[in-house]
Amino acid sequence: MFYDHRIAVLVPAYQVERWIQDVLEGIPDYVDHIIVIDDKSTDATFEKISASSDPRIRLFRHATNQGVGGAMRTGFQEAMKLSVDICVKMDGDGQMDPYYLPALLYPLILNECDYTKGNRFSFVADNSSMPRVRRFGNGLLSFLSKVCSGYWHIFDPQNGYLAIRTDCLRRFPAKWIDTTYFFENSMLISLNVVDARVSDVLIPSRYGEQESSMSISWVLRWFPFKLVRGFSRRIYWRYIYRDLSPVAIMFSLGSFLFVAGVGWGGLAWYRSFVEAAEASVGTLALGLIPILLGFQLLLSALLQDVQLSPGGIRKVYDFSAGDLKSIVSHSAEPMQDSLGS
Repeated sequence: MFYDHRIAVLVPAYQVERWIQDVLEGIPDYVDHIIVIDDKSTDATFEKISASSDPRIRLFRHATNQGVGGAMRTGFQEAMKLSVDICVKMDGDGQMDPYYLPALLYPLILNECDYTKGNRFSFVADNSSMPRVRRFGNGLLSFLSKVCSGYWHIFDPQNGYLAIRTDCLRRFPAKWIDTTYFFENSMLISLNVVDARVSDVLIPSRYGEQESSMSISWVLRWFPFKLVRGFSRRIYWRYIYRDLSPVAIMFSLGSFLFVAGVGWGGLAWYRSFVEAAEASVGTLALGLIPILLGFQLLLSALLQDVQLSPGGIRKVYDFSAGDLKSIVSHSAEPMQDSLGS
């Protein structure tokens, strides 16, 4: 128990035989349950987990590889059966330092937010260890995820070190959780639909010899489609199904006008360039006016979306070493005031 809250750490494990034992041994004593999901590993991961004598461990093995999101679906379902209060995701490759676990838990226990996640990008010196390609990819995905998820105050969306209150987890269907590496992004999109309060927690990066199995080609191939689909689903559920809002109208009409203007302009350019047919001023205006109107509507819709973002203002938790020590040492006592801001 941690401040009278039952805690479950969920460990999706795939091909992590070199690190899984250290990960399990490093999970603090105040964690009530450790749910490990072996996602059809072909190495000795399952055997290494099975050899552990920790009574808190509940081991599940997928018959087929389902991806990190599929493993987390299984973990969430089992955690809710155990009636835990908070679920934490901690990968089996050792990149998530259990020292910072209280930093993720404390804002949830104070009921200041429903979902916390790590943010590695405020530690400039520490991020020198992060591969350049990953840094660039995270920066680009952060912006795209802001647009698609509606959490404009959140950064580093691919950070998988996260915690969520189970009462919040029950507010959206499990099928909304993507089974692939889009898992973290799909969580943010789903949380926005149910008005969940989400906050970043500053946690430095921790990279060793582990290599990411997420390829750039896979990201370029599938992420754009998944981001567009997630964005469309969020707009429908949040701004149409739950409350017919001008935001949905502006997004829809703006997109139509912008695409129509670009299409008409492209056709006019093709005719003038290929067919040597000079475009009239009226023809150019028919393309330019919809583009300008569409852009203005889309920009207005984005500004409205920013203002309606759950949680309102940006709040990032930054706990010092003294804060973390104090939080843990007083975890068996009545709740204290918030230590981080």
